Amino acid sequence: MKQKQLHFQVQNTLMGMRVPKDFFATKGKGESDITRHAGSYHLALKDAGIEMCNIMTYSSILPGIATEIERPPTLTHGAVMESIVSEQTSSSGERATAGIIYGWLFDRKTGQKYGGLVCERNGTFSEQKIKAELRASLNELYYNGFSEQFEMRDVYVHVQSFMPRKKFGTALVALCFTNYVYPVIKEV
Repeated sequence: MKQKQLHFQVQNTLMGMRVPKDFFATKGKGESDITRHAGSYHLALKDAGIEMCNIMTYSSILPGIATEIERPPTLTHGAVMESIVSEQTSSSGERATAGIIYGWLFDRKTGQKYGGLVCERNGTFSEQKIKAELRASLNELYYNGFSEQFEMRDVYVHVQSFMPRKKFGTALVALCFTNYVYPVIKEV
């Protein structure tokens, strides 16, 4: 039998680096007497509602197009969830605290939103201490490279803290991205 050959023209598009757009904030805590990763960490992800995803971590920059949204009602089991994460695993009787702070940069001349800065901090600190350290970290980034051109506004802090009773306890806070923009550079 003779196979029919298909002819078609492929349209090639050169895409730029994808840009995270919508994100939601979440937090959780978990405890386990068995282990950290498949124990308290997974249970913290479950408490945060993101345990069914494969978590990939980013550094600490929010693009200007990023918008905080409510957590979607469903997430696809096994999907890759790219996130900015702070996590702390502690032992029984030792506080586990994780926190994230982020604020938006606005151009001083045009008022246009430029993007955001994010800082994560974790440790055995009280909530009050971690909030102070998060603010100090954000200020350090802002005043060392952004304060002349941009004004910092709309600063948000998310903290999870608890004292585990089991062998392992994990506190987790995350900004989770749900979609991306793919800039077209040119048709090739």
